[in-house]
Amino acid sequence: MELILALGIGILTASGLWLLQRPRTFQVIIGLSLISYAVNLFIFSMASLRQDSAPILGDQPDPALYTDPLPQALVLTAIVIGFAMTALFLVVMLASRGLTGTDHVDGRENQ
Repeated sequence: MELILALGIGILTASGLWLLQRPRTFQVIIGLSLISYAVNLFIFSMASLRQDSAPILGDQPDPALYTDPLPQALVLTAIVIGFAMTALFLVVMLASRGLTGTDHVDGRENQ
């Protein structure tokens, strides 16, 4: 399972980096989104998830028996911030398209 998760994170990161180098702004935005998904998966995988274990609330004295809620809260916050960032980038992309007449990152078509 760890190998599949590591391959998924690697593929998302590589695809995001490849899309970041593209000339069109929409591809750059999708690349940033893929990289943020890869980072979220990485943070979530470092949490060492435990199945059928209690949250922090409980009478268990051993901390190893608890589920750590911090990585889950970090990923949830990163998802919300990533959604807001994507919406802002789309608005900036539409404004840039209206001003320059093209959707290339540098503002001009390749010649």
